[in-house]
Amino acid sequence: MSLTVDFEGLAIEYDDRVLEPRAWTAMQSRWAAELLREAPPGPFVEVCCGAGQIGLLAVSMSRRPLVAVDLDPVASAYTTANASAAGLGDLVEVRTGRLQDVLRPDERFVLVVADPPWVTSDGVGRFPHDPLLAIDGGADGLEVARDLVEAAAAALVPGGSLLVQLGDADQADLLAVDPVAEGWVRGEVRTGERGVVLQLRRSPLAG
Repeated sequence: MSLTVDFEGLAIEYDDRVLEPRAWTAMQSRWAAELLREAPPGPFVEVCCGAGQIGLLAVSMSRRPLVAVDLDPVASAYTTANASAAGLGDLVEVRTGRLQDVLRPDERFVLVVADPPWVTSDGVGRFPHDPLLAIDGGADGLEVARDLVEAAAAALVPGGSLLVQLGDADQADLLAVDPVAEGWVRGEVRTGERGVVLQLRRSPLAG
């Protein structure tokens, strides 16, 4: 059975196969819109989009084109429907698969918004109502996030930003260690009600 929640003015439909939209994650949408206001022309991408609420709210605030990506075809279908219901369908393209598989080699984006699973595998039992695919981040909660950082490096324009949602500041510190030495510049970390968002900026000199 489908449910509908209000996500800062957007009616977001989902069911129990998709992670329930959390109100605090609108922080990531607002930060994305803030960055998009200053970014050069071009689209942005959201990966692990779920029902689409974070990317769609950023689109509604920025009017930037969005490519929304998720491994789960159910999530992709909900994002498509929610974009249409919000009157944003002409600005949103939804693709199903891994980021590195669904983007063309020549595509580049001004921003990547990532909402990967970040719960450790031995901790997923604390969230029995959440879909495993949406929350299981592996042994330290960062396995999917690390893959996304690598994929985002190839997708971003030089100077573009990655905003990645994580569980806490310790995870942000762990994730930022290697990328900083690989063409990334660590930005700030913003704390929400139940998690954090880490900014990594692609070095302007990165190829």
